[in-house]
Amino acid sequence: MSQPSWQPWQSGGVPQPWGSHSGSPAMLASHADRERAVDVLRAGYGEGRLEQPEFEKRVARAYAARTVGELGLLVADLPNGPVPHMAPFIAVPQPRTNGKAVGAGVCGVLCLVSFGLTGIPAVVLGHSARAEIRRTGEGGDGLALTGLVLGWLSTAGWVLFLTVLMVAAAVSG
Repeated sequence: MSQPSWQPWQSGGVPQPWGSHSGSPAMLASHADRERAVDVLRAGYGEGRLEQPEFEKRVARAYAARTVGELGLLVADLPNGPVPHMAPFIAVPQPRTNGKAVGAGVCGVLCLVSFGLTGIPAVVLGHSARAEIRRTGEGGDGLALTGLVLGWLSTAGWVLFLTVLMVAAAVSG
């Protein structure tokens, strides 16, 4: 099958950005290729680069296109072209984690293995860390809250245990 002479890859030297990612320009176009071309046309129309009749004509030609090269011709004069536009990656700096929040979290977890002996430090560090986090905007609120909850649970457990022990001692003796 011979290609029509108006196709730029036969005229020599004209770049085909569409064909650079989808194989040769003579490759049959997929539904995804057509939708990508229509998306580029919509963006061009939305930016005011195409008038309504031109946009509708190109969309109709995109859906009727048989090859990737034909789709490339439809979007070649638009800035987005056939390659999707990627915004530059800008890393968002993470706030520094509050040191007292880390300490509260560690003490809270250690309550489980130290029979609650680190409960009071977890509560003190947790309250202090949450106050600093609200004031400075640092990270680590979850760690501080974990330390607080585990610290208060272990402290309440010890208070309950000692109360039961004292009641038992008073009843027996």
